[in-house]
Amino acid sequence: MTETPADTAELPLAHALNRLQLDGAIFFRSEFTEAWSFSSPAAAGDMAQVVRPGAERLIMFHIVAKGSCWVAGPDGERHWAHEGDVIVMPYGDEYEMGGASDAQTVPIFSLLAPLPWTTLPVLRHGGEGDRTDVVCGYLHSEDPLFDPRLRAFPSVFVVRLDGPAAQWVRSSIEYALAISSETPGPAPDAGSKRLPELLLVEMLRLHLASAPSAEHGWITALHDPALAPALACLHARPEHPWTVAELAHEAAVSRSLLDQRFREILGLSPIRYLTEWRMHIATDLLASTDLTVAQIAKRTGYESQEAFSRAFKRRMGSAPSAWRAARNAV
Repeated sequence: MTETPADTAELPLAHALNRLQLDGAIFFRSEFTEAWSFSSPAAAGDMAQVVRPGAERLIMFHIVAKGSCWVAGPDGERHWAHEGDVIVMPYGDEYEMGGASDAQTVPIFSLLAPLPWTTLPVLRHGGEGDRTDVVCGYLHSEDPLFDPRLRAFPSVFVVRLDGPAAQWVRSSIEYALAISSETPGPAPDAGSKRLPELLLVEMLRLHLASAPSAEHGWITALHDPALAPALACLHARPEHPWTVAELAHEAAVSRSLLDQRFREILGLSPIRYLTEWRMHIATDLLASTDLTVAQIAKRTGYESQEAFSRAFKRRMGSAPSAWRAARNAV
């Protein structure tokens, strides 16, 4: 059933995410040994047809079952993930992936049998050093949440788990490894098809827990004809010194209407939303990259490290460096 904004506006985020239409789920197992590095094109074209005939692009996620690795999206910034972490690439962008040691980067399809595949291969690559096991999931969805024009998510983000969520994902990893080892192909039954969907929804929920107004109509805003283009601007260029007048021009609505829609649906003014979104991005970069605080300040639109640090401390309760240290200690 198609929902209207009025229907979804009152839905908690988790409920709205659970109503996402996802299909084409498969698992793909990889074993890497140091030193290793590969590049992968956007999950479109032939690869998309393997997973979901007719799809233009895919959602990808990588579960680090053992070891550690980095992944870099189109901007080249490396995000680090360790055992139990989940890497999400919501728009199926091109990426590179590798281990702790420097290695020559090779194209992923040079390591695999040519498409199409009758069964999904197990990808093995690297030297004779420490091993990293990764379970890759591929899914398809037409939902605006995964529209690359809106960029509701970063191109790449890492979800670090603890507590009950970590236990559940760990069990899911074991099951995924068993499934991909015993039946190397598309998920063979309804239960195993549903597992990648549940994993992705949980990762999105955890990532969005710190997003501005996540529980106050955020999903609805992505469907709103006035808010969607404005949000696309803020998400694509958070470092830009946006004004309400600029955003209204991009959305082809009046400043008063845009401000009204932000407040009605998101509970925030446009500029306050921008500030909150910048903090959301900053926490992701502090948690998973080696960028300095000064670099993150620039990425998020602050003229100086000091201004960024003050804003971050007001929002998060501690300075960026202290927050990062505490996060990495978990």
